[in-house]
Amino acid sequence: MKTKGTRTNKVNIVTLGCSKNLVDSEVLYTQLKGNGYDVVHESKKDNAEIVVINTCGFIDGAKEESIETILRYADAKDRGVVDKVYVTGCLSHRYKDELAVEIPTVDAWFGTNELPRLLKTLKADYKHELVGERLLTTPAHYAYLKIAEGCDRPCSFCAIPLMRGGHISRPIDELVGEARSLAKRGMKELILIAQDLTYYGLDIYKKRNLADLMNQLADVEGIDWIRLQYAYPSGFPLDVLDVMRERSNICKYLDMPLQTGSTEMLKAMRRGITREKTEALIETIRERVPSIALRTTLIVGHPGETEELFEETYQFVEKMRFERLGVFQYSHEENTHSHTMVDDVPAEVKQERADAIMELQQSISWELNQEKIGKEYKVLFDRKEGGYFIGRTESDSPEVDNEVLLPAASNYVRLGDFTKVRITEAEEFDLYAELVTE
Repeated sequence: MKTKGTRTNKVNIVTLGCSKNLVDSEVLYTQLKGNGYDVVHESKKDNAEIVVINTCGFIDGAKEESIETILRYADAKDRGVVDKVYVTGCLSHRYKDELAVEIPTVDAWFGTNELPRLLKTLKADYKHELVGERLLTTPAHYAYLKIAEGCDRPCSFCAIPLMRGGHISRPIDELVGEARSLAKRGMKELILIAQDLTYYGLDIYKKRNLADLMNQLADVEGIDWIRLQYAYPSGFPLDVLDVMRERSNICKYLDMPLQTGSTEMLKAMRRGITREKTEALIETIRERVPSIALRTTLIVGHPGETEELFEETYQFVEKMRFERLGVFQYSHEENTHSHTMVDDVPAEVKQERADAIMELQQSISWELNQEKIGKEYKVLFDRKEGGYFIGRTESDSPEVDNEVLLPAASNYVRLGDFTKVRITEAEEFDLYAELVTE
């Protein structure tokens, strides 16, 4: 057991959940560093006196992971391995009163918008001069740029507004300033994130202003790729497509969660769109940006999803042939509209439906990847692992999409560099490549 005399002022920040949480952790990291703290992110060693856990409360699996992590560090505190355990983020925001009773070992609980109070508890000042500055936990060549917080959408299944509040856009000049700062540090790829990118600007500019933001970010010298994640289909601003087509450093990539391919289920989910309008939007997107890679996510097992309605979603995926796709099983979230319905799809059926969609997507992805064999692509290399340099094309976001594998035994690239490769083999979700020599 450690003794108090050997301890230093060290904080370990543990991040769970999505990229939006990661940005929040990076902001906390920067503020603590500015206050002279010794800070680490997700240290593999239990050698920090203070642990701050940034939790996710999105769905059941994420909640379970968050609670298991809290319990692990609560036990570490009981054993004298750490001195203080603080919990923040979405799960804490939503359930902190109940959790405080269940896990009294935790020293304090904080909501998603309580950074100043968390810093005060840690005896650190909130330094306004550090706003917009971030010490990154991602590789040095890409970063997430959170352009808005919260969400105003009424989706029946989603608890995000309960945890993150309503939509609040960040001003364009602030975002451009942050992008310039990142570019000066060698950043090459910016991934724009928000709960809903397409709502950007409505609150502060009284219009959907994502296209203007994209244009101004595209002017920042040194940024080679700008990628869009989490667009909403209803009310999609089509001028975004013109910017994407015209600006060479805007990736021909769009992450647009659609949730289902059934009009009846879209109505139950309060998505404000029909399948017919969704298909028309996808057709328009592909017409205006012919080489675009569309990524979507679906929910299976929402209350009321019969076998026939699920079949509509299956056929929708079969017809649309998305370049990238993920599936969530419906999670019955308290205080959402869907929670007023009966969770009538058994867990094993949800799993079967998720497996069926992913098996279909696997075959679609394999067929699309076969078409890439022999073609040349610009690839950004992220890491070296298992005898390969591993990178991504313009069509792929970190951690969730396809990867390009370049054998390290016969090739060399610098991580964080763009390199031209030729695809030699293709699997369902991996592409194998060789360097293209001039």
